[in-house]
Amino acid sequence: MADLQIPRTLVIVPTYNEAENVADILDRVLGVVPEAHVLVVDDGSPDGTGDLVASRAADDDRVYLLRRSGKLGLGTAYVAGFRWGLERGYELLVEMDADGSHPADRLPALITAVADADPADDVMLAIGSRWTTGGSVVDWPKHRELLSRGGNAYARIMLRLDVHDITAGFRVYRADVIARMALDEIDSKGYCFQVDMTLRVHDLGGAIVEVPIRFRDRVHGVSKMSQAIVVEAMLRTTQWGLQRRFRPRARRA
Repeated sequence: MADLQIPRTLVIVPTYNEAENVADILDRVLGVVPEAHVLVVDDGSPDGTGDLVASRAADDDRVYLLRRSGKLGLGTAYVAGFRWGLERGYELLVEMDADGSHPADRLPALITAVADADPADDVMLAIGSRWTTGGSVVDWPKHRELLSRGGNAYARIMLRLDVHDITAGFRVYRADVIARMALDEIDSKGYCFQVDMTLRVHDLGGAIVEVPIRFRDRVHGVSKMSQAIVVEAMLRTTQWGLQRRFRPRARRA
C-alpha cells in the first residue's frame, strides 16, 4: 500500500485510558498506511493517554489529537472525528479501536475496497468483518461468540440488511456519504452506533462490502463493553426494524 496513491485518509481512534495501547496502534497504522493521518479523540483519559498522543503529534505531522472534557461515549467521539475530518477535506474516514483488536494489516484491504471499487457499484462503506467468509475471532469464550453471532443475525433479520457483521467497529467510509448525514441526530452508543451508521449508509443508497478480518481481544486495559450497551443495541435494533416494517420512512439524510 505504501507504493500506491490513496485518497486522503483519516483514521479516527477514540480513546479512554489507553496509555498502554495508543503508541502501538499509532505505529501499526502508520506502518501499513504511511500516507494516512490519525486523529486520536481522547475523552479526558486520567491515565495520560492524551498527553502521550500530544507528544507524538509534536514530532509526527500525521498524528493529531482532539481532546474532550470527559467520557462522552464512542458514538459522539466518532461523530466529532467525522466533523473534524470533513472540515479538513479528507476523502476516506476510518473507524478503528485503540486496543489492538482491529488488525492494522487489514487497513489496506479495507481502503482498497472503497477507493478502488467500480464507480458503478457505488461502494460507500467497507466493514472489517468477523462473521463473513474468511473472518474469525481469536481466543473468545464460546458464550461471547454466540452473543455476537446471535446479535448480528438478529439485526440482519430485523433490519433486512445483507450484512453479516453489522456491529463491527473497524470500518472505512467514503467521506461524501458521511457529509450527507444529519450528524446532529446521531445519539447511538456502542454496538448500536455501528448498527445506526450501517442503516444510514444503506438508506442513502450506498453499497456496503465486508472484508474478512481476524479479530483478537485486547491484551492491555479493560474492555468498555457493558450490559447497558448490549441492551441498547437490541432495543434500538428492534425499534428500527419494526419501524421499517410498519411505518415506511423516507431515506434519512
